[in-house]
Amino acid sequence: MHDWICDSGCTPHVVVDATKDGVQVPLGFVSEGRIVLNVSLSATQGLLIGADFLEFTARFGGVSHYVRVPIQAVQGIYARETSEGMVFPEEGAAVDADPSEPEDPPPAASPAGSGPAAPTRPRPSLKIVR
Repeated sequence: MHDWICDSGCTPHVVVDATKDGVQVPLGFVSEGRIVLNVSLSATQGLLIGADFLEFTARFGGVSHYVRVPIQAVQGIYARETSEGMVFPEEGAAVDADPSEPEDPPPAASPAGSGPAAPTRPRPSLKIVR
């Protein structure tokens, strides 16, 4: 998503749950337990987006801060200019269905004696974040 937003000429922002363990962000910029971070290449230095962490150095109010965010604390990513992006549900949280999208058919029942059906996970979806 980050690359797609940048390739589209937009500015990627991530919404982070600053209350999660391991989140290192400037606390003075946290509001209601969340912080929105501009993760564009021009706003960050040493940006690394890995499987486990997002980390970089950036200026907040003119002061340089090291930022490290566990991927599990990222609640969404969106383009500032269009508000298009993805919101990630919390582990175990129910996902509201978009009434404009058709529902998926129910999973097929497993044949008798073949064991339990594989658990299903909610699909990520795009929605406008304002």
